[in-house]
Amino acid sequence: MVLIHIKHKDESQFLYETTLNTTVESLVTSVVAVYNGRLKVERICSEMEELSKYGTLYPPDILGLNEDQVEELKLVDTWGEKCIPSGGFDYNKDPIGRRNGKRPKKNMQDVLVKAVTEAKEMISKNLVLQGKCLTMKTVQEAINLLKGAVTIVYPMKLPPHDVIRMEFENIEDLSGTQASLDVIDPTTAQIWFCGKEMYRDNKTVGDYVGKIEKSKVVMKISKRGSGPPGREPVMTEEERKQLMYHAYKRQEELKKLDKDDDDNYMNSEWADSQMMKRTFHGLNNISWRP
Repeated sequence: MVLIHIKHKDESQFLYETTLNTTVESLVTSVVAVYNGRLKVERICSEMEELSKYGTLYPPDILGLNEDQVEELKLVDTWGEKCIPSGGFDYNKDPIGRRNGKRPKKNMQDVLVKAVTEAKEMISKNLVLQGKCLTMKTVQEAINLLKGAVTIVYPMKLPPHDVIRMEFENIEDLSGTQASLDVIDPTTAQIWFCGKEMYRDNKTVGDYVGKIEKSKVVMKISKRGSGPPGREPVMTEEERKQLMYHAYKRQEELKKLDKDDDDNYMNSEWADSQMMKRTFHGLNNISWRP
């Protein structure tokens, strides 16, 4: 199996395992699916943290209005009255006015927060340091974990306009958001190895990385038209720091040796070759002055 360290730009993303016989087309599709899946989990986690603090999302006709405008237009958050979290709620006003403030009680908040923490660990970039691969199955398990936690707290389901429910049902609309800029279209995505694009013309992974099955390589994914990513540095930042540390340590040792490289020790008693002879003859500590 070929172990691929996937990067986007210069940032590590995850480890992915494949074979030399895998086509570039299949590799790109699978890698981008995992990459976009990670982004989806992160978006859901972010919204669930807000859900635990401020309750469900206001409907589109109320979203963005202040309290006076809502009262003047006689608008009512009917879904907010239906979607009451299990065990009741505490009121905590959302400072930016996106959610209705009906947050779950402490024990239900803990259910949401715990699920978010576990899901983040499942798709964390730290898995690269641990040498663990990320698969679409793991991403889906993280989504199912989050979905299960929301179902426990809101068994009646969230309002249909809530972005968390839309994410679970794969009908989210990211147009006009920063998140839309992060997502990569799998049909136009590019993958790069050693500064060269791996073309989708029936070539396999082995055509680019060689014939050694058990190998580890670095590949980068990007959007079409973004140009080739920067080449990998000769050494990592940690290796560079270690090299500088050893160079500094060697320099200090040389300075110390230069300082000790003199003949002052020859004036010491222990360096006098005649000391033992004078001691036997009782000639030590003799002064020639009156």
